[in-house]
Amino acid sequence: MLLAIDAGNTNIVFALYEGETMRAQWRAVTQSSRTADEYAVWLSQLLALEGLSLADLNAAIIATVVPAVLFDLRDLCRKYLKTEPLLVGDPSLDLGPKPQVDRPETVGADRLCNTVAAHERYKGAVIVVDFGTATNFDIVSEEGAFDGSVIAPGANLSIEALHQAAALLPRVAIHRAQKVIGRDTISSMQSGVYWGYVGLITGLINGIKKEYGRPMTVVATGGLAHLFRPDIPAIDHIDPDLTMRGLMLIHARNAKH
Repeated sequence: MLLAIDAGNTNIVFALYEGETMRAQWRAVTQSSRTADEYAVWLSQLLALEGLSLADLNAAIIATVVPAVLFDLRDLCRKYLKTEPLLVGDPSLDLGPKPQVDRPETVGADRLCNTVAAHERYKGAVIVVDFGTATNFDIVSEEGAFDGSVIAPGANLSIEALHQAAALLPRVAIHRAQKVIGRDTISSMQSGVYWGYVGLITGLINGIKKEYGRPMTVVATGGLAHLFRPDIPAIDHIDPDLTMRGLMLIHARNAKH
């Protein structure tokens, strides 16, 4: 079985694949201080709940935008899975068409995974809206190449910035405000972030489509996708496992070589 690992700025996601079928998925807070042994203890307990053990895993692939966690994730695979993990971003990996941007080597590993999965799953050009620490809008060409992007601060990052920068503004959770005009500080903040992001996302999708000049399917992924979807008709599909599927597809493509 394959262990796919996506290490982001906020969370690390572990997914277990048997062929193309996801057997399980788990999430942990990203901490650069966590050791390979700690990952192994945590992972072995979760595997046991599925009736499995570390011995059932014989392949691994890692995508990370946090270099500090890579050493211990690699060590986890080498020491406890007895396998050398593939690493998204390694120039030797076959990811399909090369990114059509000025500096391809700077494209985040998670975005490369989204590109591969979006091209496999949807026809034509695609906009992937990834609600993560940042809100990324990644363009996937009809041929399956990463074809540019837009990066905005994530909604959680924005609401945290309000709290950190303004002494009298509290820390609040993102919530779908029923009305645009708030009647107290909390509802005003929630409205500003929620409806502000609805406007931002809708406006950027429309701008990308106009500039790209061709029909495009809009796919949303990431933790907040379901929250925003009802008020953004421009989103065609919610695909929460897009990044992990991309990891699985990249491993399958390269395991044959």
